[in-house]
Amino acid sequence: MKSPAKTISKTRAKKRAYDASSRREAAETTRRAILDAATTMFCEKGYAGASMQAIAQEAGIALDTVYAAVGKKPALFALLVEAAISGADVAIPAEERDYVQAIRAVPTASGKLAIYASALRSIQERLAPLFRVLQQASTADEGLAQLWKGIAERRAKNMLLLAKELAATGQLRRDLNIETVADVLWTMNSPEYYLLLVEGRGWDPAKFEDWLKDAWSRLLLEQ
Repeated sequence: MKSPAKTISKTRAKKRAYDASSRREAAETTRRAILDAATTMFCEKGYAGASMQAIAQEAGIALDTVYAAVGKKPALFALLVEAAISGADVAIPAEERDYVQAIRAVPTASGKLAIYASALRSIQERLAPLFRVLQQASTADEGLAQLWKGIAERRAKNMLLLAKELAATGQLRRDLNIETVADVLWTMNSPEYYLLLVEGRGWDPAKFEDWLKDAWSRLLLEQ
């Protein structure tokens, strides 16, 4: 026969686990609502025009709760940029992203480039609108300028890693060194390049993805 004390203890443990799970779910829901509202407000009103009070009202959440969940305005905007890059509500290191692991698993250079072009299309659909906001605001805000400089430098390092992945297949053009390959990838994976073609010239994102796959293969690989 089970001890009443043990039964009570197990019941309390289950309740604590349930309460902790419920709190996490509530916190995640709140955070998601803030990020969605902030994205809408920044893209509609620009960085300067989107006040934290307006973001809180759009999310239907108290201002103090917004500050507690995501910090002040610069931290919130940085979080949005990182979330757009990662495709998640939190920043995910490049090596832990699904598409990076998929790239490493594919043996051919063309296969790696196809995976990356597809991933980049999804990233830019999220990131490019925020980049437009950042472009406009960074001239007057040193913190935002440094944010983008840091992301651009990180992209360059990641493209050097991708170039090495491609070189390991033995399928890169022999007249190109790894640094040149990385620079070409870095230039064409930028939000600026995406916006020029998709918004400036009216390309469909699917056409952009196909263009990247074809252009990178022609530019970088032995034919």
